Amino acid sequence: MDSPVVALRPVEDSDLDALFRQMSDPQSVWMAAFTPDDPGDRSAFDAHLARVRNSPGITMRAVTCDGRLAGSIASFVLDGQTEVTYWIDRAVWGRGIATRALALLLELVPVRPLHARAASDNTGSLQVLQKSGFTIVGTEISFAPGRNRDIEETILRLDAR
Repeated sequence: MDSPVVALRPVEDSDLDALFRQMSDPQSVWMAAFTPDDPGDRSAFDAHLARVRNSPGITMRAVTCDGRLAGSIASFVLDGQTEVTYWIDRAVWGRGIATRALALLLELVPVRPLHARAASDNTGSLQVLQKSGFTIVGTEISFAPGRNRDIEETILRLDAR
C-alpha cells in the first residue's frame, strides 16, 4: 500500500465544519486532554479560529491526506516560547499523517527551539514528536479540561539541528 500524500495549506472557511467535528469528538478530546473548556461550543470555536487565522504571530495550516482534510497544525508563541500543536481526525490516526504534517510545519517554521506539550499518556502524540526530533525536557501536573481533572503533561523541545 502506498504512503498517504500529506500536505499543508491555509485553512479555508469551508474547513471549519469538519475541523469543529474533529475537535469536538469525545474520544479525541479525551486523548488531547488540553482543550477548550467546552469543545462543543461552536461560537467559541468560531471566535477562536477567527483570531488564530488572523494573527500574524500564528502559523496555522490545514492538514490534507490524499487531498482530503485530515486535521490542522499550528505554531504559536506562548510566554515567549514558540510551540507547536496539531489535531488529526481520529478516523485517520495511526497512518503517519501527524508525523508527516509536523515535518512539513518544521520546514515552514524555522524558529528553534520549538516546544510542544502532550498528555503523558498520549503515547501516539509523544511518538510523533519524538520521531520528529523533539526531546522530553520535563513534566508537570496541569488541569486538563478534556478530562476535567489534573493530569501529567510531558514537555518537549526541538533544538536547532
